[in-house]
Amino acid sequence: MTRRPHGAHAPDTYADSTAPLPAPELTEAECRRCGTYIAGLDGRYACGVCGWVNDHSEGHRRLPRADEDPDRPPAGRRRPRQLPGPPPEAGYPGA
Repeated sequence: MTRRPHGAHAPDTYADSTAPLPAPELTEAECRRCGTYIAGLDGRYACGVCGWVNDHSEGHRRLPRADEDPDRPPAGRRRPRQLPGPPPEAGYPGA
């Protein structure tokens, strides 16, 4: 397997796509593992009964890029710092 150099970006296959994406379509199917009737968005499903998930490439439309997300935080804003977890319990491995 050939690795990309650190900091290299994959080619942008959607560079010409500036139009906003249409609203997702609610789709329904049968779970391929357990047969439960499930619903998803644009042909992407996850079964809440057995945990089966279809591959994202099986969807009806392309997934939006991060910069197309209307809820994305503004540029330059960083993720909030995580608070330290509770101290390890006595007698617990790694304590």
